Amino acid sequence: MATRHHARMAVVSLLYAYDLGNHDIAAHSDEIFEEKKIRNKQRDFALDLFKGVMEHLGTIDEAIVRHLKEWDFERLGTIERATLRLGAYEIIHSRLDAAVVINEAIEVCKAFGGEQSPKFINGVLDAISKEIGA
Repeated sequence: MATRHHARMAVVSLLYAYDLGNHDIAAHSDEIFEEKKIRNKQRDFALDLFKGVMEHLGTIDEAIVRHLKEWDFERLGTIERATLRLGAYEIIHSRLDAAVVINEAIEVCKAFGGEQSPKFINGVLDAISKEIGA
């Protein structure tokens, strides 16, 4: 049975594909969720997250850019950018505690990202949460 963690990992995969130029990835989301055995409530959760990120992509990216120190947004790794987008969306638009969101983002990044990625993700998302008072 899939968990919210699995759902978030699937969303990061969708955002990754979108960032690589597969702009119609949303049309294939049901297939991807089924392949990853993300069903029922977790599927709805994942779909809500993906749609929310896509709907607020501009403001999410602006929030991330404000907290990148000595980094160019376009030079971020695709996995790191996808993870930051999901984490920033959840911090800004959900009722979850920011610490929970940040921890989940770090765990996703450990599975997909580079060795230094978790620390980087933590710093940027923490700064966003402090900015909005989460």
